[in-house]
Amino acid sequence: MGVADEQIRVSETVKRKIERRRREGESYNDALERILDKEDAGDFYDGFGRWSDEEADRVREGRQKAKEKRKGRMRERGEDAA
Repeated sequence: MGVADEQIRVSETVKRKIERRRREGESYNDALERILDKEDAGDFYDGFGRWSDEEADRVREGRQKAKEKRKGRMRERGEDAA
């Protein structure tokens, strides 16, 4: 991990949170790097907004058709069971 060459001030609350997440033998710097790397690894919303309007419309239509098809199959199964 990196070598700390700067100091930052944190509240006691933040320090306690870091301490709870630190692993044995891990420095505060190492713990923060690990925690921040996890956060930067990817967010659920990272890919949103990357499709063109046409592509998004195509996917929406496909999902709607699949939903209607599933509902139709469920209706048929319900009628077969009756």
